[in-house]
Amino acid sequence: MSKKYPITISSWTLGDQCKFEERVIAAKEAGFDGIGLRAETYVDALNEGLKDADILAILEKHNMKVTEVEYIVQWAEAHRSYEQKYKEQMCFHMCELFGVNHINCGLMEDYSVEYTAQKLRELCQRAGKYTIGLEPMPYSGVPTMKKGWDIVRESGCENAKLICDTWHWVRANQPLDVEVIKDIPAEKIVSIQINDVWERAYAKSILRDESMHDRLAPGTGIGVTVPFLKVIKEKGIEPKAIGVEVISDAILAKGLKECAKYIYENTEKVLKEAWPEALED
Repeated sequence: MSKKYPITISSWTLGDQCKFEERVIAAKEAGFDGIGLRAETYVDALNEGLKDADILAILEKHNMKVTEVEYIVQWAEAHRSYEQKYKEQMCFHMCELFGVNHINCGLMEDYSVEYTAQKLRELCQRAGKYTIGLEPMPYSGVPTMKKGWDIVRESGCENAKLICDTWHWVRANQPLDVEVIKDIPAEKIVSIQINDVWERAYAKSILRDESMHDRLAPGTGIGVTVPFLKVIKEKGIEPKAIGVEVISDAILAKGLKECAKYIYENTEKVLKEAWPEALED
């Protein structure tokens, strides 16, 4: 893989009903540089009967890499479940296995900046050499880039960083302006995820349903992807991956390969317009 910012089809974009090799083939044939995997989709691959060596062999066979690892949650709970503790360790293992250095993380629970920063510090200590990428989401306990940065800064951890997602940025009613992240050092944003949105958002009480079922491919909604990418470029952010996270029941219903192809074609269009350098080898 030669691209500086690998164009990555995020795990949820291709759903959770396909076999691992089908996921890899769909991504490769569409034009993506890498795939994202959640701990759950990695475990799905194991449940197919694949071993780590088999998974790596499939990736090598199709000249594809895993370039995005997800998703640690509930890390601020005083008493975390064994499931969440194990999922966290699974993400660390995936980073080691696939040579990925950052893990996407979210937090639905709403706590103070000080408490959350302390829990983030503990997570970062457990992560060791891996970077924890905190993703602000409008319906979560970290709804905005500002609160996300307050938490990351307060944690004081070198390996605590942020992730910017177009959908979450826009649905948090943040303007597509570099001013939103003016106080955040560019190197403190580890990766980005791109997509587009409908003109009218779902009601606040069910906004997460829109996020998990009804996103749009880059450039196909109200046109937020290009200005978002221009903000990222202007800020001087160098993402470890450009994740394309288009969680859409309607698009996925077209079939795995058609879904990946459609989304890549639209991703390529917006990158050519806003950030052509990102497509260069």
